[in-house]
Amino acid sequence: MTEQPQPATTTEPETLTQLEEAAVEADAPLVAIIMGSQSDMDTMAGAAKVLEDAGVLSETRVMSAHRDPALVSEYCSNARMRGLKVIIAGAGLSAALPGVAAAHTDLPVIGVPLSSRLSAAGGLDALLSVVQMPPGVPVAAVGLDNAKNAGHLALRILNA
Repeated sequence: MTEQPQPATTTEPETLTQLEEAAVEADAPLVAIIMGSQSDMDTMAGAAKVLEDAGVLSETRVMSAHRDPALVSEYCSNARMRGLKVIIAGAGLSAALPGVAAAHTDLPVIGVPLSSRLSAAGGLDALLSVVQMPPGVPVAAVGLDNAKNAGHLALRILNA
């Protein structure tokens, strides 16, 4: 009598891990959209709209790299564990938020430099802050106030 092959078995912890991973992928946002101020919400909504039109879940939060750096650190440090794949960070003036986000995660960070009526440089200060990052802390950058392109870049990263 020949012995029938037995189906592969998995242990309970392996099964739970597989179920947890599937649950994160099924209903968790894939892209975080963060900004330094509530006043940036209208501009950054362009990224959310691009993602929504593509059927990609995102979440939007206001957090300041200057006023609440611990919140930014915690949020970005836990982003991968929560199922996020890309962070879009918009900020004006010193535009520290994209760099601080990138310093606390290994996920791709897309910086959106935002113009501000308070900026004497017309947004050039924000643009330079986003693109002038130290080695090992990369931030991709899109054009001034161009959150829509950040959404499109996030889609390309997700589809790569």
